[in-house]
This record gives sequence, C-alpha cells and structure tokens, in this order.
Amino acid sequence: MSSIRHCAVAQVVFLAMAVTACQTAASADRKPVATDQRKEQLLANLKERHPQLEQLNPELVDFEAVSPKFDSVKMKLMTPRGPQEQILLVTTTNDALYIVMDGPIDATKSKDEIAAAKEKQNKEKRAALDAGIKGLPAKGKADAKVTIIEFSDFQCPYCKRGFDTMEAVVGKYPDDVRLVFMHYPLPFHPWAKPASIAAVCAGNQKEEAFWLAHDGYFNNQKEITVENVIEKGESFVAAAGIDMAKWSDCAKTETSEAHKAAVKVVDAAMELGKNNGVTGTPAFFVNGEFVNGAVAVEEFDALIKKALGTGPEKAAAATAAQ
Repeated sequence: MSSIRHCAVAQVVFLAMAVTACQTAASADRKPVATDQRKEQLLANLKERHPQLEQLNPELVDFEAVSPKFDSVKMKLMTPRGPQEQILLVTTTNDALYIVMDGPIDATKSKDEIAAAKEKQNKEKRAALDAGIKGLPAKGKADAKVTIIEFSDFQCPYCKRGFDTMEAVVGKYPDDVRLVFMHYPLPFHPWAKPASIAAVCAGNQKEEAFWLAHDGYFNNQKEITVENVIEKGESFVAAAGIDMAKWSDCAKTETSEAHKAAVKVVDAAMELGKNNGVTGTPAFFVNGEFVNGAVAVEEFDALIKKALGTGPEKAAAATAAQ
C-alpha cells in the first residue's frame, strides 16, 4: 500500500496474518469485543503508529472470537489501487489491549491521551524545526501566526503539485502564513540535488534569487535534465542582479568552498527532515503538525484555521462553554 501523493523513499509494509487455528470451546462460547469505543481506540492507536493510514480511510469490521485471548478483525482500506483488507489480531482485555500486525501495538492509551501526547510532540517538533530554519529564505510575514515548513524536491512531480498548493495558500493567507522551503532531494532524482545546491548558492547572495531559482525549477520541471540543470538555473537567477561568476563557482565547482558549504546546507535540511519523520516528498509541517504528501488546499485551510483559532474546534468549544 502506498500513497500516490508523494515520492517515497520508504513506505509502511503491513504483515499479512492469516488466522488458521481452530477455535477453542472457550472462544466459541464468547462473543467478540466490538464496541464503538473499542473500535475508535484501536483506530486511534493504529493511526498513531502508522500515520499513512489517515489517508486510507481505515475501517474495522467483522470482529470474530478466535481464542480465549484474541479476536480477529478485518481492517478495510481504500488505497489508490482500490479497496484492500488486512486481518489483525486484537487482545480481548482492555487492561492490556494490543494489536498484532507488524509487531504488537500497545493500544491501552485512550484517544484523549494520544491527542495530548501528539500535542506535546508537535510542540517539541516545532521547537526543533524552528531552530533549524533560522535565517533561511521565507515567503510571508516574519511574525505570521502560522509557519509552514515544506520539505521538497525540485524534480519530484508531486512536489510540483505541492508548489502550486503553497502558492495558493500563501496567496490566500498573506498576513497569517509564512512559508519556509527545505531541500529534500531524493536519491533517485538525478538533477534534484544539483538544483538545490544552485538555489542555495543564489540565496546566499539575495533571497530574491533563491525564489527565482525555486519558482523556475518547479515551473520548468519537464524541460530540465541532468545536462542542463545548471544552465537553466543560471537563466532563472540572472534577473536578480547577483554576481553570476560567484554564483557559478558555487553551483558548478565542486571543489570550491562555496559549493561545499551549499552541499552542507542541503544535507542539513535533509537530516532535519529525517529526524522529524520525513520519508518522502513533499512533506509539510504546519506549526509543527505533520502533513504527508501533495494534499489539497482545503486540508491546509483546516490546519491554518485551527492554528488561528478560527476553525470548528473553537466553535465547538464556544458552544460547549455556553
């Protein structure tokens, strides 16, 4: 199973399990534990372990008692290739609730506990990300309430979709959203890293030059090759009025100190992404909250409104307080 909204380095592979043992008398005499609350808790823990499931609309159905200690349950998924199913084993007791899939998942945490832990994790993640983006080129106001950090690859076709989405988001929220671009060139895209290095070299002189390279590489993605990636970059950044000889030395001369420094910037961005769970492109963090793949503007709308305190969560809280 894989998402078709991002270029992936790694993907979750679920261990298919078949329950072949005959039921014991004890399991045959009892009914499976399949309350709505239990299903909700199991799904919450599954999504915490495997965030990709959020995009696959998982549903738990057909609980069956297969032993005194375990129920089997079918997880239905809607994947890009169509409907798929996965058989899981679930322990029968809520005191030690485990899911057996690709290794036991401790499912004893409540939905509220998971939400609290996720909020704490997002705050810690945002602090680490904020430290890693200091001084990097950004679109939008420096004091914007919402910061979107985009990990992207200039050659990735899904990243072009992400680029178009970010253009729409920044245009829609000019006062509220700040966008920071982080390089994440994937190893199987041969001209992506040279393009990232060229963009860094441009940004070292003028931030405007970085964004000219950024926009140029995405808007002309289909015309760029390994052979012309630097030549194309030169045509993109020349309008910024930078020192082109200095840029060329940085972008082309691999032995130059400027080039080595630019490589370090790109590698550091990738390391920051990996340390925060990025495995493919595009990937985004909206005030620390992870968004995987080239999702629609509407998904960013919901997160931005949540961060601004104008989303349905605030309305629900206001209603509850009345």
